[in-house]
Amino acid sequence: MSQVEAARFFGVTRQAVGNWMGIYAERGHAGLKARKRGRPSGGRLKPWQAAQIVRQILDHCPDQLKLPFYLWTREAVGQLIQRRFGIALSVWTVGRYLARWDFTSQKPIRRAFEQDSEQVRRWLQQQYPRIRAQAKRARAEIYWADEMGVRSDHTVGRSYGKRGKTPVIPGTGKRFQCNMISAITNRGRLYFMVFKSRFVSSVFISFLRRLTRQIPRRIYLIVDSHPVHHSAAVRKEIEALKGKIHMVFLPGYSPELNPDEYLNQDVKSNAVGRRRPPTQPKMLSSLRGYLRSTQRMPSVVRSFFQAEPVRYAAM
Repeated sequence: MSQVEAARFFGVTRQAVGNWMGIYAERGHAGLKARKRGRPSGGRLKPWQAAQIVRQILDHCPDQLKLPFYLWTREAVGQLIQRRFGIALSVWTVGRYLARWDFTSQKPIRRAFEQDSEQVRRWLQQQYPRIRAQAKRARAEIYWADEMGVRSDHTVGRSYGKRGKTPVIPGTGKRFQCNMISAITNRGRLYFMVFKSRFVSSVFISFLRRLTRQIPRRIYLIVDSHPVHHSAAVRKEIEALKGKIHMVFLPGYSPELNPDEYLNQDVKSNAVGRRRPPTQPKMLSSLRGYLRSTQRMPSVVRSFFQAEPVRYAAM
């Protein structure tokens, strides 16, 4: 019987019969043995291979492994698998592997190369527990402070629109900005100051004086290593306050350790990014109004201490 006749007899294509004949010539009857239909269970990676890929993703960025990617995407993981084990997988298969390994697509946190991991470890395990104990003995309150600039063209969030047509949000073409400094506690207290000028020593000193007027207890103020915090004028002011404020510095290049950063993100997202202030005075008014409303909601301020990187400060 010819292949054409066999294809007609079995109701299949001639190409299928040709494939069967090729398999038979190469592997004999064993090659034609029936197999379970459907997607193969377990995929093509063996467990030990999958474990190695997971470890590589957790411990490295793609560019550290000399892959042409900055972030871990399905394409990047697929290239890693092919380079390491010679197994080519589609992006959909790689996506199923990532879901099986409990990986999700997330916005990454930037971390400076200059950060000293040993210094961060000492801060979390030794320095901050000691500071907390000292503050308790002195009956002082621990405040976390930070500064940030706010721009009129800052935009966050998404807006619904027709498919293929990007929504247009009207707003002023002028660019203006202002600055704010804030201090929060894990008990939900918030103090702030909004200003138009640059952040310099005199501005920070004004904020310190405002804190001492409004807070009767001694203050442990935790800040980053901004040059203003280390200036001679600020040191002189701290001495003049005669122990009313004790300033403590976070490890360098470690903004993720400061809970006040989450207040900054909240303000940028909700007080500025989703509202369109047409002028600088309107921006100042909107910013102050939002911060005052946050002051009246201690539970919101306390929630900033529940993020995983700063949960150590919630106690």
